[in-house]
Amino acid sequence: MAGTPGPDPPVDGGGEARPAWDSKLQYLLSCVGFAVGLGNLWRFPYLCQTYGGGAFLIPYVVALAFEGIPLFHIELAVGQRLRRGSVGVWTAISPYLGGVGLGCFTVSFLVSLYYNTVLTWVLWYLLNSFQHPLPWSACPLDLNRTGLEQECRDSSPVSYFWYRRTLNVSADISDGGPVQWRLLLCLAVSWAVVYLCVIRGIETTGKAIYFTALFPYLVLTAFLVRGLTLPGAMQGLTYLFTPDLRVLQNPRVWLDAATQIFFSLSLAFGGHIAFASYNPPRNNCRRDAVSIALVNSMTSLYASVAVFSVLGFKAASDHGQCLDRNILHLINAFDLPEQSVSRDTYTAALVRLNASQPAQVAGLPLEACRLEDFLDKSASGTGLAFIVFTEAVLHMPGAPVWAVLFFAMLFSLGLSSMFGNMESIITPLLDLGVMPRRVPKEVLTGLACLLCFLMATCFTLRSGSYWLEIFDQYAAALNLILLAFFEVIGVVYVYGMKRFCDDVAWMTGRRPGFYWRATWKVVSPLLLLTIFVAYIALLASSPPHYKAWNPRYERFPSRQEKPYPGWVLAACALLSFLPTLWVPVVALGQLLARCREKTRDPPQDGRPKPRGGRAC
Repeated sequence: MAGTPGPDPPVDGGGEARPAWDSKLQYLLSCVGFAVGLGNLWRFPYLCQTYGGGAFLIPYVVALAFEGIPLFHIELAVGQRLRRGSVGVWTAISPYLGGVGLGCFTVSFLVSLYYNTVLTWVLWYLLNSFQHPLPWSACPLDLNRTGLEQECRDSSPVSYFWYRRTLNVSADISDGGPVQWRLLLCLAVSWAVVYLCVIRGIETTGKAIYFTALFPYLVLTAFLVRGLTLPGAMQGLTYLFTPDLRVLQNPRVWLDAATQIFFSLSLAFGGHIAFASYNPPRNNCRRDAVSIALVNSMTSLYASVAVFSVLGFKAASDHGQCLDRNILHLINAFDLPEQSVSRDTYTAALVRLNASQPAQVAGLPLEACRLEDFLDKSASGTGLAFIVFTEAVLHMPGAPVWAVLFFAMLFSLGLSSMFGNMESIITPLLDLGVMPRRVPKEVLTGLACLLCFLMATCFTLRSGSYWLEIFDQYAAALNLILLAFFEVIGVVYVYGMKRFCDDVAWMTGRRPGFYWRATWKVVSPLLLLTIFVAYIALLASSPPHYKAWNPRYERFPSRQEKPYPGWVLAACALLSFLPTLWVPVVALGQLLARCREKTRDPPQDGRPKPRGGRAC
């Protein structure tokens, strides 16, 4: 690389050539599959619906332009230039930054534990979808077989199947309970599938990604086409995207938009660095960063349209059933002829009867049937996938077929994201040489998957879902924000902006313009610091708590809000900063090593002092 001050690409030890992608399409699909995950399907639509519909797209696009794409470009560029995993990249830039790579490695490990547990739940639902009627369509009989299960009658068949038949959840996080063997078996199958797909790194994931990355788009298209033909779909889409610009005055909207972009692109996990390290050195990483980020965002919008067309149908169906119950009350109370009141004439009939006999109407148990109220009953996360959308599928003709497609799509989405998570774990282990070169890669990958499986068995306990929520909330969020901040600072201010721009120019044939330099040097670091401070303030504004499923709760089926015990709060605090602690620990270790080296071997007269000696 004549004429550029960047480091020469490191050569892998052992004389082995670094693996390479079979094609550019394979690499792009792998990055898209890693970035596009379950959050695109069950969090982005919820945020759009919650924060003023189309108005949410304004802070979302701002965050994409000034946070997401610039940071994504950095990760692809350093991985491609230095041709190492996350640990090797940041150690090569500066030994003091080795903790950044270890932090990314730790976050990926923790996320893989609970992310594949979600796939375990998806697999359980997928297996139960191959029957008619669907097992969550009706309440089961009680033990005496003389009536229906009380817990199911008090809640709903969908909620009962999720909380009792699937999770068998306890009423308190302190009550761990026994292992749920059906979930443990599904967990073993999920990890076995992951292992078979990542067994030889990109050689095997590169083949599987053609299916796992493209199949969800086919299913989303099928749901979109079917959903748009159902009654209520247009109401759902109108409710989703009707803009309410007043919400932009709420700082929480901007915070959620920034964090959604951040996590949706899977920044600071190390997976994109690992994927880019298998590219040819002169690949156009700038174009890749922009195109992959835009595909990820467009997928979120596409998924929102598909999801809310079906949820609009569910809301219209529930609204119609509500009207039918009220009509039945009117017909019985006033001895009206059957079919004399329809859904279309219900409002007029109610006004007429209320004007003539207000006392009798007031005594009826009529429900407030507003379509907007049913559209408001959306949810995010597992609540959307396993309760709201699962119930919506029940209303669709051919429900088992749509259930199979939906959960197969979720499993495929999650599996492609797991490829990136595992690559974030395996690649650094290989680069660090934690095992002798003679040990096959398949053995190292198998040991990593086995360790993850054993540690994830805690999520198959009766309290496992509560712990999964803790990992989801505390293990990644703050750590990823801080690690991304250290990444951009390491590249711009340690490696050097000019040096990095020279490398990008050598790889892409064009130097980064003002937009890239300004975002890397000023905008992105300030934005990340702002997000971190706002996130800390948000966590401090309300004490940590969880919502328990307790059939004995007086407001059941509402979930009981409980504070975390002290020992759980300690675990939350540990998860919140454990990966990031690698950064100061490694930096301090390097500093002490330099000091010991200087003390043991002082420089001779006339010889230059070692680099970093002044720090001691």
